[in-house]
Parts: sequence; structure tokens; C-alpha cells
Amino acid sequence: MKNRPTTVPTDLIAPCGMNCCLCWGYIRDKNSCPGCLRNSPDPGQKAKYRSSCKIRNCEILAKSEMKYCSDRCNHFPCARLKQLDKRYRTKYGMSMIDNLKMIKNHGIRHFIRDQKDQWTCQKCGQLLCVHKPTCPSCGHKWQCNKATSL
Repeated sequence: MKNRPTTVPTDLIAPCGMNCCLCWGYIRDKNSCPGCLRNSPDPGQKAKYRSSCKIRNCEILAKSEMKYCSDRCNHFPCARLKQLDKRYRTKYGMSMIDNLKMIKNHGIRHFIRDQKDQWTCQKCGQLLCVHKPTCPSCGHKWQCNKATSL
């Protein structure tokens, strides 16, 4: 498993509000994603999902100075983001829309602190993976909080 940061860099927060440090695509060793806003160290390697993600490659984001979907976008939350949000709330107990609202209302630093508090393994203190029910660092079983509103 790759060395994971102990703090979450702001460029590992995706335009959709996903914390890439919690994503299995970023954490895994084989064909790992560098993060939605980072360039791959190997220019020939592109994460398949990242290159096809309609939110990351949104034409509105591309034509503007916006970093996140919630930054002055008249379509926020768009149908694509609502669909992603519904899937993540249902399967993983995380809301991309709530994440983006927190970033917009409280700032990126507050959001990152909240993410660290919410997604840290109680056993080893490392960041969890939103997609896996066990800590990728120590194997401790954890249960996601699916109490977010639908």
C-alpha cells in the first residue's frame, strides 16, 4: 500500500467534493490514481475512471476558474452530482453535496479537519477508505455512518 499522507493536501479534494485520500483508487498500489486534481507522475498512466469522469471533466469547470462544483456554478448541484451523491450516501455514508457545502460555507481547511476527524481509524489513527469496511492500514473493521439525509 502506498504511503498515505498524514494531512490531506487541498489538491486531493476533488471538484465533486470527494477526499481522494479516502478513495480506494488513490490508496491502492496497482494502477493507483494520483488524485483528481493532480497530474500522474507517469504521463503515460491515466486512471481510467478519472479520465472518463464527467464531473472532473465538466465543461463548465474547464471554462472557468472554479475548483469545486459549488464555486459559483449556476447548475450546482447538477444531475451528475446528485446521482453520485445518492450512490455515495446510500453505499458509503458520505455526501458529496454536503462536502461541497461545507467547503463553500466554512472553507477548505475546516473541511479537511472535519474529514480527518470523521475518517480516522479509531484503532491505528490512519485514514480509512470510504469504499472498504476495514482500515487499509491495520485491518480494523469499522462501520460507516449512513445517517446522512437522503
